[in-house]
Amino acid sequence: MIISPQLTGNVARNCHPLGCQANLQQQVNYLKQQPAIQGAKKVLILGASSGFGLASRLSLAFAGHADTIGLSFERGPSEKGLGTAGWYNNIYFRELAEQQGLIAKNFIGDAFSPAMRAEVIEYIKSQFGGQVDLVIYSLATGKRHTESGQWQSVLKTTDQALSGYSINLQTEQLEPQTVEVASSEELEATCKVMGGDEWQNWIDALRQAKVLAKGCTTIAYSYVGPERTAAIYRDGTIGRAKQHLHATALSLDKQLSQELQGHAYACVCKALVTKASVYIPVMSPYIALLYKVMKEQGLHEECLEQSYRLFSQHLYPQNGVVKLDEQQQLRIDDYELSSAVQQQIDQRYPLITSDNFKQITDFAGYKQAFLQLNGFAVEGVDYQQAINVAALQALQP
Repeated sequence: MIISPQLTGNVARNCHPLGCQANLQQQVNYLKQQPAIQGAKKVLILGASSGFGLASRLSLAFAGHADTIGLSFERGPSEKGLGTAGWYNNIYFRELAEQQGLIAKNFIGDAFSPAMRAEVIEYIKSQFGGQVDLVIYSLATGKRHTESGQWQSVLKTTDQALSGYSINLQTEQLEPQTVEVASSEELEATCKVMGGDEWQNWIDALRQAKVLAKGCTTIAYSYVGPERTAAIYRDGTIGRAKQHLHATALSLDKQLSQELQGHAYACVCKALVTKASVYIPVMSPYIALLYKVMKEQGLHEECLEQSYRLFSQHLYPQNGVVKLDEQQQLRIDDYELSSAVQQQIDQRYPLITSDNFKQITDFAGYKQAFLQLNGFAVEGVDYQQAINVAALQALQP
Protein backbone atom coordinates (compact mmCIF):
# COMPACT_ATOMS: atom_id res chain seq x y z
CA MET A 1 0.00 0.00 0.00
CA ILE A 2 0.99 3.64 -0.50
CA ILE A 3 0.86 5.66 2.71
CA SER A 4 -0.01 9.37 2.81
CA PRO A 5 -0.36 11.49 5.98
CA GLN A 6 -3.79 11.58 7.59
CA LEU A 7 -4.38 14.44 10.01
CA THR A 8 -7.36 15.27 12.19
CA GLY A 9 -6.67 18.71 13.57
CA ASN A 10 -3.26 18.34 15.20
CA VAL A 11 -3.47 14.57 15.55
CA ALA A 12 -1.62 12.27 13.14
CA ARG A 13 -3.79 9.26 12.38
CA ASN A 14 -1.05 7.23 10.70
CA CYS A 15 2.67 7.01 10.20
CA HIS A 16 5.14 6.01 7.49
CA PRO A 17 7.40 3.25 8.87
CA LEU A 18 10.12 3.63 6.23
CA GLY A 19 10.08 7.38 6.80
CA CYS A 20 10.62 6.75 10.50
CA GLN A 21 13.54 4.49 9.64
CA ALA A 22 15.10 7.07 7.30
CA ASN A 23 14.62 9.84 9.87
CA LEU A 24 16.44 7.81 12.52
CA GLN A 25 19.26 6.96 10.12
CA GLN A 26 19.77 10.64 9.29
CA GLN A 27 19.96 11.50 12.99
CA VAL A 28 22.47 8.72 13.57
CA ASN A 29 24.56 10.04 10.67
CA TYR A 30 24.58 13.48 12.30
CA LEU A 31 25.67 12.11 15.67
CA LYS A 32 28.49 10.07 14.21
CA GLN A 33 30.00 13.30 12.90
CA GLN A 34 30.02 14.93 16.38
CA PRO A 35 32.70 14.66 19.07
CA ALA A 36 32.08 11.74 21.41
CA ILE A 37 30.10 12.18 24.61
CA GLN A 38 32.06 10.98 27.64
CA GLY A 39 29.16 10.05 29.88
CA ALA A 40 26.82 7.32 31.06
CA LYS A 41 27.17 3.84 29.59
CA LYS A 42 24.09 2.14 31.06
CA VAL A 43 20.94 4.22 30.59
CA LEU A 44 17.24 3.80 31.36
CA ILE A 45 14.89 6.09 29.44
CA LEU A 46 11.27 6.38 30.52
CA GLY A 47 9.42 7.69 27.48
CA ALA A 48 11.94 6.67 24.83
CA SER A 49 10.05 6.50 21.54
CA SER A 50 9.67 10.15 20.53
CA GLY A 51 10.66 13.72 21.33
CA PHE A 52 13.40 14.39 23.87
CA GLY A 53 13.36 10.81 25.13
CA LEU A 54 14.20 9.39 21.72
CA ALA A 55 16.71 12.16 21.04
CA SER A 56 18.43 11.37 24.34
CA ARG A 57 18.59 7.70 23.49
CA LEU A 58 20.07 8.44 20.08
CA SER A 59 22.65 10.90 21.44
CA LEU A 60 23.83 8.64 24.25
CA ALA A 61 24.00 5.54 22.06
CA PHE A 62 25.56 6.91 18.90
CA ALA A 63 27.69 9.71 20.33
CA GLY A 64 28.25 8.17 23.76
CA HIS A 65 28.32 4.43 22.95
CA ALA A 66 25.83 3.70 25.75
CA ASP A 67 23.67 0.64 26.22
CA THR A 68 20.05 1.67 26.68
CA ILE A 69 16.71 0.45 27.95
CA GLY A 70 13.72 2.29 26.52
CA LEU A 71 10.20 2.15 27.96
CA SER A 72 7.25 3.52 26.00
CA PHE A 73 3.54 3.00 25.49
CA GLU A 74 3.10 2.35 21.76
CA ARG A 75 0.80 0.43 19.47
CA GLY A 76 1.88 -2.07 16.82
CA PRO A 77 0.17 -3.14 13.60
CA SER A 78 -3.40 -4.45 13.85
CA GLU A 79 -6.63 -4.51 11.92
CA LYS A 80 -6.97 -0.82 12.85
CA GLY A 81 -3.79 0.22 11.07
CA LEU A 82 -0.01 0.04 10.94
CA GLY A 83 0.50 1.27 14.49
CA THR A 84 2.26 4.33 15.88
CA ALA A 85 5.46 6.03 14.78
CA GLY A 86 6.99 5.28 18.18
CA TRP A 87 6.51 1.56 17.59
CA TYR A 88 8.73 1.74 14.51
CA ASN A 89 11.18 4.16 16.14
CA ASN A 90 11.77 1.54 18.82
CA ILE A 91 12.30 -1.21 16.26
CA TYR A 92 14.65 0.71 14.00
CA PHE A 93 16.57 2.21 16.91
CA ARG A 94 17.25 -1.27 18.25
CA GLU A 95 18.42 -2.49 14.84
CA LEU A 96 20.78 0.47 14.38
CA ALA A 97 22.16 0.18 17.92
CA GLU A 98 22.75 -3.56 17.66
CA GLN A 99 24.70 -2.97 14.44
CA GLN A 100 27.10 -0.95 16.64
CA GLY A 101 27.38 -3.75 19.19
CA LEU A 102 25.13 -1.96 21.69
CA ILE A 103 22.36 -3.30 23.89
CA ALA A 104 19.02 -1.67 23.06
CA LYS A 105 16.18 -3.25 25.01
CA ASN A 106 12.62 -2.05 24.39
CA PHE A 107 9.78 -2.40 26.87
CA ILE A 108 6.27 -1.61 25.66
CA GLY A 109 3.79 -0.81 28.41
CA ASP A 110 2.47 1.57 31.04
CA ALA A 111 5.31 3.35 32.83
CA PHE A 112 2.96 4.08 35.75
CA SER A 113 2.43 0.37 36.42
CA PRO A 114 4.27 -1.23 39.39
CA ALA A 115 4.36 -4.47 37.40
CA MET A 116 6.25 -2.72 34.60
CA ARG A 117 8.72 -1.25 37.08
CA ALA A 118 9.33 -4.73 38.46
CA GLU A 119 9.86 -6.15 34.96
CA VAL A 120 12.38 -3.47 34.05
CA ILE A 121 14.24 -3.91 37.33
CA GLU A 122 14.47 -7.66 36.83
CA TYR A 123 15.94 -7.11 33.37
CA ILE A 124 18.53 -4.70 34.74
CA LYS A 125 19.55 -7.25 37.36
CA SER A 126 19.66 -10.28 35.11
CA GLN A 127 20.70 -9.01 31.68
CA PHE A 128 21.90 -5.39 31.85
CA GLY A 129 24.90 -5.63 34.12
CA GLY A 130 23.01 -5.12 37.37
CA GLN A 131 22.96 -1.31 37.51
CA VAL A 132 22.27 1.87 35.52
CA ASP A 133 24.19 5.13 35.81
CA LEU A 134 21.64 7.45 34.17
CA VAL A 135 17.83 7.50 34.36
CA ILE A 136 15.92 9.86 32.05
CA TYR A 137 12.30 10.75 32.78
CA SER A 138 10.60 11.95 29.60
CA LEU A 139 6.99 10.84 29.90
CA ALA A 140 4.30 12.87 28.11
CA THR A 141 0.78 11.62 28.68
CA GLY A 142 -2.64 12.94 29.56
CA LYS A 143 -3.69 10.16 31.92
CA ARG A 144 -2.26 8.31 34.87
CA HIS A 145 -3.70 5.14 36.33
CA THR A 146 -2.36 3.76 39.60
CA GLU A 147 -3.60 1.45 42.31
CA SER A 148 -4.70 4.49 44.34
CA GLY A 149 -6.61 6.34 41.63
CA GLN A 150 -6.97 7.65 38.10
CA TRP A 151 -6.17 11.19 36.97
CA GLN A 152 -6.71 13.19 33.78
CA SER A 153 -4.57 16.26 33.10
CA VAL A 154 -5.88 19.46 31.52
CA LEU A 155 -4.19 22.30 29.65
CA LYS A 156 -5.85 25.33 31.22
CA THR A 157 -5.01 28.58 32.96
CA THR A 158 -5.03 29.07 36.72
CA ASP A 159 -5.92 32.77 36.96
CA GLN A 160 -8.26 34.00 34.23
CA ALA A 161 -9.51 32.80 30.86
CA LEU A 162 -7.13 33.32 27.95
CA SER A 163 -8.11 34.02 24.34
CA GLY A 164 -5.68 33.58 21.48
CA TYR A 165 -4.99 31.66 18.29
CA SER A 166 -3.76 28.16 17.53
CA ILE A 167 -2.55 26.59 14.31
CA ASN A 168 -4.69 23.81 12.89
CA LEU A 169 -2.28 21.59 10.98
CA GLN A 170 -5.00 19.78 9.08
CA THR A 171 -6.67 22.89 7.66
CA GLU A 172 -3.51 25.02 7.75
CA GLN A 173 -5.53 27.80 9.34
CA LEU A 174 -5.10 30.03 12.36
CA GLU A 175 -8.12 29.47 14.60
CA PRO A 176 -9.37 31.48 17.60
CA GLN A 177 -9.31 29.60 20.88
CA THR A 178 -10.33 30.40 24.44
CA VAL A 179 -8.69 28.59 27.35
CA GLU A 180 -10.76 28.37 30.52
CA VAL A 181 -9.59 28.47 34.13
CA ALA A 182 -8.97 25.09 35.72
CA SER A 183 -10.80 23.98 38.82
CA SER A 184 -8.80 23.04 41.92
CA GLU A 185 -9.55 19.38 41.17
CA GLU A 186 -8.26 19.72 37.59
CA LEU A 187 -5.11 21.44 38.81
CA GLU A 188 -4.45 18.69 41.32
CA ALA A 189 -5.04 16.00 38.70
CA THR A 190 -2.67 17.69 36.25
CA CYS A 191 0.07 17.77 38.86
CA LYS A 192 -0.58 14.10 39.60
CA VAL A 193 -0.11 13.21 35.93
CA MET A 194 2.59 15.64 34.80
CA GLY A 195 4.41 16.42 38.03
CA GLY A 196 7.19 14.53 39.74
CA ASP A 197 5.31 11.79 41.61
CA GLU A 198 6.02 9.03 39.13
CA TRP A 199 9.63 10.13 38.70
CA GLN A 200 9.98 9.78 42.48
CA ASN A 201 8.29 6.35 42.39
CA TRP A 202 10.69 5.07 39.75
CA ILE A 203 13.80 6.31 41.52
CA ASP A 204 12.57 4.89 44.84
CA ALA A 205 11.94 1.49 43.25
CA LEU A 206 15.30 1.46 41.45
CA ARG A 207 17.12 2.58 44.59
CA GLN A 208 15.45 0.00 46.81
CA ALA A 209 16.31 -2.70 44.27
CA LYS A 210 19.94 -1.52 44.37
CA VAL A 211 20.14 -1.12 40.59
CA LEU A 212 21.32 2.51 40.68
CA ALA A 213 25.09 2.72 40.33
CA LYS A 214 27.20 4.84 42.64
CA GLY A 215 27.21 8.37 41.23
CA CYS A 216 24.01 7.73 39.26
CA THR A 217 22.30 10.76 37.75
CA THR A 218 18.64 11.19 36.86
CA ILE A 219 17.12 14.00 34.80
CA ALA A 220 13.57 15.01 33.88
CA TYR A 221 12.68 17.27 30.97
CA SER A 222 10.77 20.49 31.50
CA TYR A 223 9.97 23.85 29.96
CA VAL A 224 9.61 27.37 31.36
CA GLY A 225 9.36 29.74 28.41
CA PRO A 226 9.21 33.55 28.17
CA GLU A 227 6.69 35.96 29.64
CA ARG A 228 4.71 35.89 26.39
CA THR A 229 3.61 32.29 26.94
CA ALA A 230 3.41 32.44 30.74
CA ALA A 231 -0.40 32.51 31.02
CA ILE A 232 -0.84 29.15 29.29
CA TYR A 233 2.45 27.53 30.23
CA ARG A 234 4.51 28.84 33.16
CA ASP A 235 1.47 30.00 35.17
CA GLY A 236 -0.99 27.46 33.72
CA THR A 237 -1.81 23.97 34.90
CA ILE A 238 1.11 22.48 33.00
CA GLY A 239 3.45 25.03 34.55
CA ARG A 240 2.22 24.16 38.04
CA ALA A 241 2.93 20.51 37.28
CA LYS A 242 6.42 21.42 36.10
CA GLN A 243 7.00 23.34 39.35
CA HIS A 244 6.17 20.13 41.17
CA LEU A 245 8.62 18.31 38.90
CA HIS A 246 11.36 20.84 39.72
CA ALA A 247 10.69 20.49 43.45
CA THR A 248 10.94 16.73 43.04
CA ALA A 249 14.34 17.18 41.39
CA LEU A 250 15.67 19.02 44.43
CA SER A 251 14.31 16.38 46.79
CA LEU A 252 15.71 13.51 44.72
CA ASP A 253 19.06 15.25 44.41
CA LYS A 254 19.37 15.48 48.17
CA GLN A 255 18.44 11.83 48.56
CA LEU A 256 20.74 10.52 45.84
CA SER A 257 23.70 12.65 46.89
CA GLN A 258 23.49 11.30 50.44
CA GLU A 259 23.02 7.65 49.50
CA LEU A 260 24.90 7.23 46.22
CA GLN A 261 26.87 10.40 45.63
CA GLY A 262 24.43 10.86 42.75
CA HIS A 263 22.31 13.73 41.49
CA ALA A 264 18.89 14.62 40.10
CA TYR A 265 18.25 17.58 37.83
CA ALA A 266 15.35 19.17 36.01
CA CYS A 267 16.42 20.04 32.46
CA VAL A 268 14.68 23.07 30.94
CA CYS A 269 14.48 22.79 27.14
CA LYS A 270 13.47 25.17 24.37
CA ALA A 271 10.05 25.15 22.75
CA LEU A 272 9.93 22.58 19.96
CA VAL A 273 7.43 20.69 17.84
CA THR A 274 6.71 17.44 19.65
CA LYS A 275 3.67 15.19 19.79
CA ALA A 276 2.88 16.81 23.14
CA SER A 277 3.56 20.47 22.35
CA VAL A 278 1.16 20.70 19.38
CA TYR A 279 -1.73 20.09 21.80
CA ILE A 280 -0.97 23.09 24.03
CA PRO A 281 -3.55 25.82 23.35
CA VAL A 282 -2.39 29.14 21.85
CA MET A 283 1.29 28.07 21.95
CA SER A 284 1.67 27.12 18.27
CA PRO A 285 1.99 30.63 16.72
CA TYR A 286 4.76 31.39 19.21
CA ILE A 287 6.62 28.18 18.41
CA ALA A 288 6.27 28.71 14.64
CA LEU A 289 7.57 32.27 14.98
CA LEU A 290 10.39 31.06 17.25
CA TYR A 291 11.44 28.64 14.52
CA LYS A 292 11.68 31.49 12.01
CA VAL A 293 13.64 33.84 14.29
CA MET A 294 16.08 31.20 15.57
CA LYS A 295 16.72 29.91 12.05
CA GLU A 296 17.47 33.46 10.91
CA GLN A 297 19.95 33.85 13.77
CA GLY A 298 21.56 30.45 13.21
CA LEU A 299 20.40 29.21 16.62
CA HIS A 300 17.67 26.74 15.75
CA GLU A 301 17.88 23.26 17.22
CA GLU A 302 15.52 20.31 16.97
CA CYS A 303 15.28 17.74 19.76
CA LEU A 304 18.40 15.90 18.60
CA GLU A 305 20.68 18.96 18.53
CA GLN A 306 19.28 20.08 21.90
CA SER A 307 19.90 16.66 23.37
CA TYR A 308 23.43 16.38 22.04
CA ARG A 309 24.29 19.84 23.42
CA LEU A 310 22.80 18.88 26.78
CA PHE A 311 24.98 15.82 27.22
CA SER A 312 28.17 17.07 25.57
CA GLN A 313 28.29 20.57 27.07
CA HIS A 314 26.09 20.63 30.18
CA LEU A 315 25.80 17.23 31.85
CA TYR A 316 29.05 15.61 30.69
CA PRO A 317 31.34 18.52 29.67
CA GLN A 318 35.03 17.95 29.12
CA ASN A 319 35.95 19.75 32.35
CA GLY A 320 33.70 17.39 34.33
CA VAL A 321 31.74 20.22 35.97
CA VAL A 322 27.98 19.97 35.41
CA LYS A 323 26.65 23.28 34.09
CA LEU A 324 23.72 24.40 36.29
CA ASP A 325 21.86 27.62 36.98
CA GLU A 326 21.36 29.11 40.44
CA GLN A 327 18.34 26.84 40.99
CA GLN A 328 20.38 23.71 40.25
CA GLN A 329 18.73 23.21 36.86
CA LEU A 330 20.20 22.26 33.52
CA ARG A 331 19.24 25.06 31.10
CA ILE A 332 19.30 24.44 27.36
CA ASP A 333 16.64 27.05 26.70
CA ASP A 334 19.31 29.75 26.75
CA TYR A 335 19.19 30.38 23.00
CA GLU A 336 15.39 30.73 23.03
CA LEU A 337 15.36 33.14 25.96
CA SER A 338 18.24 35.30 24.69
CA SER A 339 17.37 38.98 24.34
CA ALA A 340 18.20 38.91 20.61
CA VAL A 341 15.61 36.21 19.99
CA GLN A 342 12.89 37.51 22.30
CA GLN A 343 13.17 41.08 21.00
CA GLN A 344 12.41 39.83 17.51
CA ILE A 345 9.53 37.74 18.85
CA ASP A 346 8.09 40.77 20.62
CA GLN A 347 8.32 42.89 17.49
CA ARG A 348 6.71 40.39 15.12
CA TYR A 349 4.19 38.49 17.24
CA PRO A 350 1.61 41.33 17.39
CA LEU A 351 1.62 41.45 13.58
CA ILE A 352 0.41 37.85 13.15
CA THR A 353 -3.05 37.49 11.62
CA SER A 354 -5.01 34.62 10.12
CA ASP A 355 -4.10 35.98 6.67
CA ASN A 356 -0.34 36.40 7.07
CA PHE A 357 0.74 33.86 9.70
CA LYS A 358 2.35 31.58 7.12
CA GLN A 359 4.61 34.42 6.01
CA ILE A 360 5.43 35.94 9.41
CA THR A 361 6.12 32.60 11.08
CA ASP A 362 7.95 29.51 9.85
CA PHE A 363 4.70 27.62 9.37
CA ALA A 364 6.27 25.43 6.68
CA GLY A 365 9.09 24.39 9.01
CA TYR A 366 6.65 23.91 11.89
CA LYS A 367 4.44 21.55 9.88
CA GLN A 368 7.41 19.71 8.38
CA ALA A 369 8.78 19.05 11.87
CA PHE A 370 5.41 17.63 12.90
CA LEU A 371 5.12 15.43 9.83
CA GLN A 372 8.65 14.11 10.38
CA LEU A 373 7.63 12.92 13.86
CA ASN A 374 5.41 10.46 12.02
CA GLY A 375 7.80 9.51 9.21
CA PHE A 376 6.52 11.94 6.56
CA ALA A 377 8.33 14.81 4.81
CA VAL A 378 11.70 13.07 5.36
CA GLU A 379 14.27 13.87 2.70
CA GLY A 380 15.21 10.98 0.43
CA VAL A 381 12.11 8.85 1.03
CA ASP A 382 10.04 7.79 -1.98
CA TYR A 383 6.50 8.19 -0.68
CA GLN A 384 5.05 6.78 -3.90
CA GLN A 385 6.68 3.43 -3.20
CA ALA A 386 4.24 0.75 -2.06
CA ILE A 387 4.87 -0.58 1.46
CA ASN A 388 4.96 -4.31 2.21
CA VAL A 389 2.48 -4.43 5.08
CA ALA A 390 3.07 -8.12 5.82
CA ALA A 391 6.77 -7.46 6.36
CA LEU A 392 5.96 -4.64 8.78
CA GLN A 393 3.59 -6.83 10.77
CA ALA A 394 6.42 -9.32 11.33
CA LEU A 395 8.65 -6.70 12.99
CA GLN A 396 8.97 -6.80 16.77
CA PRO A 397 10.41 -4.13 19.07
